[in-house]
Amino acid sequence: MTITIEQPHLDAIADRKVAGGGGGDNAAELVLDGGFVVPDSNAFGNAFRNYEAESERKETVEEFYRVNHINQTYDFVRRMREEYGRVDKTEMGIWECIELLNEFIDDSDPDLDMPQIEHLLQTAEAIRKDFPDEDWLHLTGLIHDLGKVLLHPSFGELPQWSVVGDTFPVGCAFDECNVHFKYFKENPDYLNPKLNTKFGAYSEGCGLDNVLMSWGHDDYMYLVAKENKTTLPSAGLFIIRYHSFYPLHKHGAYMHLMNDEDKENLKWLHVFNKYDLYSKSNERIDVEKVKPYYMSLIEKYFPAKLRW
Repeated sequence: MTITIEQPHLDAIADRKVAGGGGGDNAAELVLDGGFVVPDSNAFGNAFRNYEAESERKETVEEFYRVNHINQTYDFVRRMREEYGRVDKTEMGIWECIELLNEFIDDSDPDLDMPQIEHLLQTAEAIRKDFPDEDWLHLTGLIHDLGKVLLHPSFGELPQWSVVGDTFPVGCAFDECNVHFKYFKENPDYLNPKLNTKFGAYSEGCGLDNVLMSWGHDDYMYLVAKENKTTLPSAGLFIIRYHSFYPLHKHGAYMHLMNDEDKENLKWLHVFNKYDLYSKSNERIDVEKVKPYYMSLIEKYFPAKLRW
Protein backbone atom coordinates (compact mmCIF):
# COMPACT_ATOMS: atom_id res chain seq x y z
CA MET A 1 0.00 0.00 0.00
CA THR A 2 1.26 3.46 -0.89
CA ILE A 3 0.54 6.38 1.43
CA THR A 4 0.65 9.84 -0.08
CA ILE A 5 2.11 12.40 2.31
CA GLU A 6 1.45 16.06 1.64
CA GLN A 7 4.55 18.24 1.90
CA PRO A 8 4.39 20.02 5.28
CA HIS A 9 4.03 23.78 5.41
CA LEU A 10 6.37 25.40 7.90
CA ASP A 11 4.65 28.80 7.86
CA ALA A 12 1.39 27.35 9.14
CA ILE A 13 3.18 25.60 12.01
CA ALA A 14 5.03 28.78 12.90
CA ASP A 15 1.67 30.57 13.13
CA ARG A 16 0.39 27.94 15.56
CA LYS A 17 3.50 28.02 17.75
CA VAL A 18 3.99 31.77 18.10
CA ALA A 19 1.31 34.13 19.36
CA GLY A 20 0.27 36.46 16.58
CA GLY A 21 1.89 34.31 13.91
CA GLY A 22 4.64 36.73 13.02
CA GLY A 23 5.72 37.65 9.52
CA GLY A 24 8.82 37.73 7.40
CA ASP A 25 10.53 35.19 5.23
CA ASN A 26 12.50 33.40 7.91
CA ALA A 27 9.80 31.11 9.28
CA ALA A 28 12.45 29.01 10.98
CA GLU A 29 13.19 31.84 13.41
CA LEU A 30 9.57 31.81 14.57
CA VAL A 31 9.71 28.13 15.41
CA LEU A 32 13.03 28.47 17.21
CA ASP A 33 11.25 30.58 19.82
CA GLY A 34 9.21 27.51 20.81
CA GLY A 35 9.29 25.42 23.96
CA PHE A 36 12.71 23.80 23.62
CA VAL A 37 15.31 25.53 25.80
CA VAL A 38 18.85 25.50 24.44
CA PRO A 39 21.27 24.41 27.20
CA ASP A 40 24.30 26.53 28.06
CA SER A 41 26.86 23.76 27.58
CA ASN A 42 27.39 20.24 26.32
CA ALA A 43 27.94 17.08 28.38
CA PHE A 44 31.58 18.12 28.95
CA GLY A 45 30.73 21.64 30.19
CA ASN A 46 31.90 23.34 26.97
CA ALA A 47 30.03 25.34 24.33
CA PHE A 48 28.44 23.15 21.67
CA ARG A 49 30.55 22.47 18.56
CA ASN A 50 33.57 24.18 20.09
CA TYR A 51 36.42 22.42 18.30
CA GLU A 52 39.10 24.44 20.08
CA ALA A 53 37.97 23.88 23.67
CA GLU A 54 40.41 21.87 25.74
CA SER A 55 38.67 18.61 26.52
CA GLU A 56 39.45 14.92 26.58
CA ARG A 57 38.02 14.63 23.05
CA LYS A 58 39.76 17.58 21.35
CA GLU A 59 42.71 15.64 19.89
CA THR A 60 40.52 12.73 18.80
CA VAL A 61 38.14 15.07 16.98
CA GLU A 62 40.89 17.04 15.20
CA GLU A 63 42.67 13.90 14.05
CA PHE A 64 39.35 12.63 12.74
CA TYR A 65 38.92 15.73 10.57
CA ARG A 66 42.50 15.63 9.34
CA VAL A 67 42.01 12.14 7.91
CA ASN A 68 38.50 12.92 6.71
CA HIS A 69 39.49 16.02 4.76
CA ILE A 70 42.44 14.32 3.08
CA ASN A 71 40.49 11.28 1.91
CA GLN A 72 37.02 12.53 0.98
CA THR A 73 37.55 13.02 -2.76
CA TYR A 74 35.16 13.19 -5.71
CA ASP A 75 36.24 9.77 -6.97
CA PHE A 76 36.02 8.20 -3.51
CA VAL A 77 32.43 9.40 -3.07
CA ARG A 78 31.41 8.10 -6.49
CA ARG A 79 32.79 4.65 -5.65
CA MET A 80 31.07 4.51 -2.28
CA ARG A 81 27.70 5.61 -3.69
CA GLU A 82 27.94 2.97 -6.39
CA GLU A 83 28.76 0.24 -3.88
CA TYR A 84 26.30 1.13 -1.12
CA GLY A 85 23.56 2.43 -3.39
CA ARG A 86 22.87 -1.18 -4.36
CA VAL A 87 21.52 -1.74 -0.80
CA ASP A 88 22.51 -5.40 -0.96
CA LYS A 89 24.32 -5.82 2.37
CA THR A 90 21.45 -7.17 4.47
CA GLU A 91 17.75 -6.88 5.26
CA MET A 92 16.41 -5.71 8.61
CA GLY A 93 13.83 -3.44 10.18
CA ILE A 94 14.39 0.10 11.39
CA TRP A 95 14.35 -0.82 15.09
CA GLU A 96 16.85 -3.63 14.54
CA CYS A 97 19.16 -1.05 13.02
CA ILE A 98 18.68 1.29 15.97
CA GLU A 99 19.76 -1.46 18.35
CA LEU A 100 22.94 -2.08 16.33
CA LEU A 101 24.01 1.51 17.01
CA ASN A 102 24.28 0.84 20.74
CA GLU A 103 27.82 -0.36 20.10
CA PHE A 104 29.15 2.92 18.69
CA ILE A 105 30.31 6.34 19.86
CA ASP A 106 30.90 9.10 17.29
CA ASP A 107 34.58 10.19 17.26
CA SER A 108 33.73 13.40 15.38
CA ASP A 109 31.32 14.69 18.03
CA PRO A 110 32.83 17.04 20.65
CA ASP A 111 29.53 17.20 22.56
CA LEU A 112 28.67 13.62 23.49
CA ASP A 113 30.30 10.28 24.18
CA MET A 114 27.23 8.10 24.76
CA PRO A 115 25.85 5.31 22.53
CA GLN A 116 23.97 6.56 19.50
CA ILE A 117 20.53 5.26 20.51
CA GLU A 118 20.54 7.82 23.33
CA HIS A 119 21.03 10.69 20.89
CA LEU A 120 18.36 9.39 18.49
CA LEU A 121 15.72 9.18 21.18
CA GLN A 122 16.71 12.50 22.76
CA THR A 123 16.34 14.22 19.39
CA ALA A 124 13.03 12.56 18.51
CA GLU A 125 11.45 13.17 21.91
CA ALA A 126 12.48 16.83 22.00
CA ILE A 127 10.90 17.35 18.56
CA ARG A 128 7.78 15.42 19.56
CA LYS A 129 7.25 17.69 22.55
CA ASP A 130 7.34 20.89 20.47
CA PHE A 131 5.74 19.53 17.27
CA PRO A 132 3.18 16.96 18.44
CA ASP A 133 1.30 16.91 15.11
CA GLU A 134 4.34 16.42 12.83
CA ASP A 135 4.87 12.69 13.22
CA TRP A 136 7.10 12.54 10.11
CA LEU A 137 9.49 14.91 11.88
CA HIS A 138 9.52 12.73 15.02
CA LEU A 139 10.48 9.72 12.92
CA THR A 140 13.09 11.71 11.00
CA GLY A 141 14.66 12.60 14.35
CA LEU A 142 14.74 8.96 15.32
CA ILE A 143 16.30 7.63 12.12
CA HIS A 144 18.49 10.49 10.91
CA ASP A 145 21.73 8.86 12.14
CA LEU A 146 20.96 5.23 11.28
CA GLY A 147 23.48 5.32 8.45
CA LYS A 148 26.15 5.03 11.13
CA VAL A 149 25.64 1.26 10.88
CA LEU A 150 28.34 1.57 8.21
CA LEU A 151 30.68 1.21 11.20
CA HIS A 152 29.38 -2.32 11.83
CA PRO A 153 31.22 -5.38 10.45
CA SER A 154 28.09 -6.41 8.53
CA PHE A 155 28.38 -3.21 6.49
CA GLY A 156 32.12 -3.27 5.88
CA GLU A 157 33.22 -1.76 9.21
CA LEU A 158 34.13 1.50 7.49
CA PRO A 159 36.53 3.85 9.31
CA GLN A 160 34.87 6.69 11.18
CA TRP A 161 36.23 9.33 8.80
CA SER A 162 34.02 7.86 6.06
CA VAL A 163 30.90 7.59 8.21
CA VAL A 164 30.52 10.56 10.59
CA GLY A 165 31.47 14.23 10.89
CA ASP A 166 30.37 17.39 9.11
CA THR A 167 29.60 16.90 5.43
CA PHE A 168 30.44 19.09 2.46
CA PRO A 169 30.19 18.96 -1.34
CA VAL A 170 32.96 17.29 -3.29
CA GLY A 171 33.62 18.18 -6.91
CA CYS A 172 33.93 21.92 -6.27
CA ALA A 173 35.99 24.25 -4.08
CA PHE A 174 36.07 23.48 -0.36
CA ASP A 175 34.65 26.46 1.52
CA GLU A 176 36.85 27.93 4.25
CA CYS A 177 34.02 27.73 6.79
CA ASN A 178 34.49 23.95 6.96
CA VAL A 179 35.81 22.77 10.33
CA HIS A 180 39.62 22.36 10.27
CA PHE A 181 39.75 23.65 6.69
CA LYS A 182 43.56 23.57 6.62
CA TYR A 183 43.61 19.81 6.11
CA PHE A 184 41.82 20.07 2.75
CA LYS A 185 45.10 21.31 1.30
CA GLU A 186 46.30 17.71 1.38
CA ASN A 187 43.22 16.45 -0.50
CA PRO A 188 44.06 15.54 -4.16
CA ASP A 189 41.00 17.50 -5.38
CA TYR A 190 42.30 20.71 -3.82
CA LEU A 191 44.70 21.29 -6.72
CA ASN A 192 42.53 19.77 -9.47
CA PRO A 193 41.44 22.65 -11.75
CA LYS A 194 38.30 20.77 -12.79
CA LEU A 195 37.16 20.39 -9.20
CA ASN A 196 38.56 23.33 -7.22
CA THR A 197 36.50 26.24 -8.57
CA LYS A 198 33.29 27.71 -7.14
CA PHE A 199 31.08 25.50 -9.32
CA GLY A 200 33.54 22.75 -10.27
CA ALA A 201 31.57 19.82 -11.72
CA TYR A 202 28.23 21.60 -11.12
CA SER A 203 26.28 24.66 -12.27
CA GLU A 204 24.49 27.50 -10.52
CA GLY A 205 21.14 26.43 -9.06
CA CYS A 206 21.62 22.82 -10.17
CA GLY A 207 19.98 21.50 -6.99
CA LEU A 208 21.64 19.61 -4.16
CA ASP A 209 20.21 16.32 -5.45
CA ASN A 210 22.73 16.68 -8.28
CA VAL A 211 25.67 17.43 -5.97
CA LEU A 212 27.92 14.74 -4.50
CA MET A 213 28.36 15.14 -0.76
CA SER A 214 31.26 13.75 1.25
CA TRP A 215 30.44 10.12 1.93
CA GLY A 216 28.98 9.16 5.27
CA HIS A 217 25.94 8.11 7.25
CA ASP A 218 23.78 10.99 5.99
CA ASP A 219 24.00 10.10 2.31
CA TYR A 220 23.80 6.38 3.02
CA MET A 221 20.58 6.63 5.05
CA TYR A 222 19.14 8.91 2.37
CA LEU A 223 19.88 6.25 -0.27
CA VAL A 224 18.43 3.49 1.92
CA ALA A 225 15.22 5.46 2.51
CA LYS A 226 14.76 6.26 -1.18
CA GLU A 227 15.55 2.75 -2.41
CA ASN A 228 13.06 1.31 0.07
CA LYS A 229 10.39 3.77 -1.12
CA THR A 230 9.75 5.59 2.14
CA THR A 231 6.69 7.83 2.19
CA LEU A 232 8.42 10.51 4.27
CA PRO A 233 7.94 13.97 2.69
CA SER A 234 10.82 15.49 0.76
CA ALA A 235 11.64 17.71 3.76
CA GLY A 236 12.32 14.55 5.79
CA LEU A 237 14.67 13.18 3.14
CA PHE A 238 16.38 16.57 2.91
CA ILE A 239 16.99 16.56 6.67
CA ILE A 240 18.40 13.03 6.56
CA ARG A 241 20.86 13.83 3.75
CA TYR A 242 21.99 17.28 4.90
CA HIS A 243 21.71 17.34 8.71
CA SER A 244 25.54 17.23 9.00
CA PHE A 245 25.99 19.85 6.26
CA TYR A 246 26.96 22.57 8.74
CA PRO A 247 28.70 24.75 6.15
CA LEU A 248 25.24 25.26 4.62
CA HIS A 249 22.81 25.41 7.51
CA LYS A 250 25.13 27.18 9.95
CA HIS A 251 27.25 29.38 7.67
CA GLY A 252 25.15 29.75 4.50
CA ALA A 253 27.90 28.38 2.24
CA TYR A 254 27.22 26.62 -1.07
CA MET A 255 23.79 28.23 -1.51
CA HIS A 256 24.69 28.95 -5.13
CA LEU A 257 24.14 25.24 -5.81
CA MET A 258 20.61 25.14 -4.38
CA ASN A 259 17.32 25.21 -6.29
CA ASP A 260 13.97 26.50 -5.03
CA GLU A 261 12.89 23.21 -3.45
CA ASP A 262 16.19 23.04 -1.54
CA LYS A 263 15.58 26.52 -0.17
CA GLU A 264 12.13 25.58 1.09
CA ASN A 265 13.38 22.39 2.71
CA LEU A 266 16.28 24.26 4.31
CA LYS A 267 13.74 25.98 6.57
CA TRP A 268 12.83 22.59 8.02
CA LEU A 269 16.48 21.67 8.39
CA HIS A 270 17.05 24.81 10.44
CA VAL A 271 14.20 23.74 12.72
CA PHE A 272 15.54 20.20 13.02
CA ASN A 273 19.12 21.25 13.66
CA LYS A 274 18.33 22.82 17.01
CA TYR A 275 17.04 19.51 18.32
CA ASP A 276 19.78 17.44 16.72
CA LEU A 277 22.53 19.57 18.22
CA TYR A 278 21.23 20.84 21.53
CA SER A 279 19.24 17.85 22.80
CA LYS A 280 22.50 15.95 23.43
CA SER A 281 22.84 15.33 27.14
CA ASN A 282 23.44 12.62 29.72
CA GLU A 283 19.71 12.46 30.44
CA ARG A 284 18.35 8.97 29.70
CA ILE A 285 15.17 8.15 27.77
CA ASP A 286 12.95 5.24 28.85
CA VAL A 287 13.27 3.18 25.68
CA GLU A 288 10.50 0.67 26.42
CA LYS A 289 8.05 3.45 27.23
CA VAL A 290 8.47 5.29 23.91
CA LYS A 291 9.15 2.31 21.64
CA PRO A 292 5.49 1.49 20.78
CA TYR A 293 4.91 5.02 19.50
CA TYR A 294 7.93 4.96 17.23
CA MET A 295 7.14 1.46 16.00
CA SER A 296 3.78 2.80 14.80
CA LEU A 297 5.56 5.56 12.85
CA ILE A 298 7.99 3.11 11.32
CA GLU A 299 5.04 1.01 10.11
CA LYS A 300 3.40 4.11 8.64
CA TYR A 301 6.38 5.39 6.65
CA PHE A 302 8.57 2.32 5.93
CA PRO A 303 8.22 -1.35 5.01
CA ALA A 304 8.70 -3.89 7.80
CA LYS A 305 12.06 -4.97 6.38
CA LEU A 306 14.45 -2.68 4.52
CA ARG A 307 17.28 -3.49 2.16
CA TRP A 308 20.52 -1.95 3.46
